[in-house]
Amino acid sequence: MKDEKQSLLEHLEALRKTLLLILLGLVIGIVLALFFVKPIIAFLAIPIGGLDQLHAIEVTESVGVYMRVALLTGLIVSLPWVFYQLFQFIGKGLKENERKGILIAVPFATIMFLGGVAFAFYIMLPASLEFLMGILGIQTLIRIKSYFSFVSNLLFWIGVSFELPLIAFVLARFGILKAKVMLKSWRIAIVVIAILAAIITPTGDPVNMAIFMIPLFVLYLLSIGLAALAEKQRAKTNAAERLEV
Repeated sequence: MKDEKQSLLEHLEALRKTLLLILLGLVIGIVLALFFVKPIIAFLAIPIGGLDQLHAIEVTESVGVYMRVALLTGLIVSLPWVFYQLFQFIGKGLKENERKGILIAVPFATIMFLGGVAFAFYIMLPASLEFLMGILGIQTLIRIKSYFSFVSNLLFWIGVSFELPLIAFVLARFGILKAKVMLKSWRIAIVVIAILAAIITPTGDPVNMAIFMIPLFVLYLLSIGLAALAEKQRAKTNAAERLEV
C-alpha cells in the first residue's frame, strides 16, 4: 500500500513538472509571438478584405484582439515543445525503443495541427464568410473583436481535430484502441463527426458542415490505418519480449 501511494505521488510529481515545462514553453512562445502580432493580424484579415474592412467600437477592443492573436500564435510556436513534453510523460513507463517510436510522433503531431489550421484558413474560412455575409445580401459592418474571435476559434478547433490520427495511433500503441473496433464503428463515427461539425463550424448550413465532415472522415479512415500499424508494432514488441524470456 505504501509502495502504491509512493508510486502515485511520483506520477503526480512528474505530471506537475511536465505541466510546468509546458506552461514555460507557452509563455516563451507567447513572448516571441508578441513581436510578430501586427503582421499576423494583417494576414488573418486578408479573407475579409483587409483591416480596413473591420471596425472597433470599444476602447479596449483592439488590445483584446492583439492578445488573442498573440495567444494563438504563441501556442502554435510552442507546439513542438508541448507535444514533446506530453509524449515524454506518456512514454515514461515504456522501453527505450518504444519511447523513441512515440517521440517520432512529435513532428507528425505538429504538422497535423498546422495542416488543420491551413485547411481552416484557406478553405473553411472563405466559404463560411461568403455564406454568413451574403445570406441576406446586405452590407455588413464587422467588428474586429467579432471577426478575430470567430477566426481564432475556427483555426484552433480545426487544428485540434486534425490530431485524431495521432491520438488513435498512440492509444492503439498502448493497447487501448483496436483498429477493428474503429472499422466496425464507422456509422457511429459519422454521427459523432456530424455533431462535432455542427458545434465547431460557424454556420449550421449543410455546405459548411460538409466541408468539415469530409476531411474529418478521411482522417478517421487514416486513424484506422495508423491504429492497425500501431497494433502490429505492439505485437512484434510483445513477441520479441517473449523470445527473450
